[in-house]
Order: sequence, then C-alpha cells, then structure tokens
Amino acid sequence: MILKFLNILINSPKYWLVCLFGGIAALLVALLYQYAFDEWPCVLCIHIRLWITLLVVVSIAGLLLRKFKILNLFSHFSLVLVAVGLTERSYMLLGTERGFVFGDCGFDVGLPAWFAIESWLPWIYRVESSCGYTPELVFGITMAEALMVISVGLLILSVAVSIVGFIEMKSHYKT
Repeated sequence: MILKFLNILINSPKYWLVCLFGGIAALLVALLYQYAFDEWPCVLCIHIRLWITLLVVVSIAGLLLRKFKILNLFSHFSLVLVAVGLTERSYMLLGTERGFVFGDCGFDVGLPAWFAIESWLPWIYRVESSCGYTPELVFGITMAEALMVISVGLLILSVAVSIVGFIEMKSHYKT
C-alpha cells in the first residue's frame, strides 16, 4: 500500500505542487512573523529561508520536468539534498534554542560575495537578530520545533520517493 502510494508520487504534479506551495507558505509565515509580530530573523533563520527558497525552485523544476524519467529522478534527488540541508539547519536552530548546540551566531550570513542575496533582497534575507529563541506558533510549539518536524518529514518522504523512483527507472531500463 505504501509502495503503491510512493509510486504514484514519483510522477505526480500534486507532489511537486504540495512542496511548492508548502515552501511558499513557509516563507510567507516567516515574513508574517517578521513584519507583523516583530520577530526578526537570525542567521540560522536566514539559512533556513534560503533552503526553503531552494525547495521552491526545485519544486518548480520537478513540476516542469516530471515527464522526463532521468530529469524527474534528478529532481527527486535534488529534493533529498534540500531536505538534508533544511533538516541540518533546523537541528542547529532547535539546538541553539534548547541549549544543546553551542556556536557563534553573528550577523554575517556567510555567503560568497558573488551571491549577496542579503543585499539584493534585504526585506527577506537580511539578518536582523542574534540566535537564541524562536517564536511560539501554536499550543506551545516553537518555530524551531515545527521546522524540525517538517524538515524530517520531508527528508523521509523525499528519500522514500527517490528510492522507489530509482528502482522503477532501473527496472524500466532492464526490460
């Protein structure tokens, strides 16, 4: 049953649309908290925004390339890499909030000079605060906790879909 569901997701536009609109929704929630509730982003928050932006880009590519087997599989593997990066940054954010990760969290995004996105789009990618806590969303769940659960869920799903897609493509080319 699960295998059949994953097989459907491999070529489904709905899968990519959920990823696309989920990423857009996450960015909008971040901007809502930033501008409506004065919860300014730290460097880890900006890193997470960058990974979510890449999620949106990969989702658009996956949606457009899903009819081409190899490019579709490449899109799925790219989504796995995005999910890994998002999970790692979410873990660091949660660890900083909870105190089990200690590190220097300054105001430098750490990107190369040729990719000065914080200068190009400061309203979304400029560091405005130091790390330490994230706002509560609902029922006592913080943004860092929600990001951790969502990113791990995305990672598990994207790995499973990629594996099934690889197996399907491998069996397709064997016959």
